[in-house]
Amino acid sequence: MTKVIKSEEQWKALLKNEEYRVLREKGTERAGTSPLNEEKRKGQYFCVACGNLLYTSDTKYESGSGWPSFFQPARTDSVSEHSDRSFFMKRTEVCCSSCGSHLGHVFEDGPAPTGLRYCMNGVALHFEPDENE
Repeated sequence: MTKVIKSEEQWKALLKNEEYRVLREKGTERAGTSPLNEEKRKGQYFCVACGNLLYTSDTKYESGSGWPSFFQPARTDSVSEHSDRSFFMKRTEVCCSSCGSHLGHVFEDGPAPTGLRYCMNGVALHFEPDENE
């Protein structure tokens, strides 16, 4: 996988304010605010910062959490996971494996077949529907 490396000034110029806050400063968008929560078409979800393929619609499901949720990444090397002990919690942060941008967190309360819930900030994702959708 090709690594995307930019200075923080370059990221600020490339990303919208909310995108920068979430992706580069490890923020979280408000629950229920992403239009991707309602996205039902077949397609693929890419990192808004670098275009790396992250998830497919075949793995998206309604978790009730208020954020777009998936039970597995598109490829084993699409995302990286890191321990996150911020806010007095123990969680697993999910980042884009290409550019290192913060995407959200993964939890062990998802559906079969993985039992995982990749709870992603919609602002971190770019959706491209399949051509026939």
